[in-house]
Amino acid sequence: MNSDVLRIDLRLRRRGTCWYTTGIAIYTLVIVALYPSFKNDTSLDQLTAHDSTVAALFGANGPLTTPTGWLNANLYANFLPLILLLVTTGYGAASLAGQDEDGTLGLIATLPVSRPTIVAQKALALVILAVPLSVVTLACAFAGRGFQLTISTSDLLAITAGTLLLGVDFGAIAMLIGALTASRSAAVGITAAIAATSYLIATLAPVVPWLHPARYGSLFYYAVANDQLAHGLTLLSAAVLVATGLAATLGAARAFERLDIH
Repeated sequence: MNSDVLRIDLRLRRRGTCWYTTGIAIYTLVIVALYPSFKNDTSLDQLTAHDSTVAALFGANGPLTTPTGWLNANLYANFLPLILLLVTTGYGAASLAGQDEDGTLGLIATLPVSRPTIVAQKALALVILAVPLSVVTLACAFAGRGFQLTISTSDLLAITAGTLLLGVDFGAIAMLIGALTASRSAAVGITAAIAATSYLIATLAPVVPWLHPARYGSLFYYAVANDQLAHGLTLLSAAVLVATGLAATLGAARAFERLDIH
């Protein structure tokens, strides 16, 4: 298969991906290295105990001084998904709508590949761009075992898969919206609004009773907000995340076939 589209997009994004990956690696190493200094700090646990709403917003499902509570509140429930979404949503919005606006999509469409194949290669590029951040974070979290952060390998792999799929899903949604609207700003803005709403629903559902049923409509719930770092990623959650990404990609392919390229 002609992979020119894939190679072009990865080449254009390689520098930014390297910087994001370096940044998340440094941040994660700092977080794991700081844990021994805070693991006996009872004031952090009192924050969780006395203000459950604030604790929920930070992704704290239990005591902050436990290994899972520390990594959830400082990394997996908020910061890593945010960085991943910056990378994947940015690429998803630029991959079709952005390139259409700057006039390069017309050149790509002249390549000897069909429009569905173009979208498939861009979806593969989206996955590849998300992998380094997830894998490097996983490696740095493993290094936390040298700093008393003892979390099972299976749970770390599960939360890594959850964050990776979450990033890919929102990137695919941005690609879909971009193909439907032919507007990069619309793709970024609408996807950001969906992601923010999803995050708030997933984090506040445990402490706001009327939001509790809505958590099943949140991608964050299936990826990181259901205590995956302690209990792993269920088959249902993985299936929902994979199905969402596939549906958004197929929708983007259909919309791109109808897009009037400038």
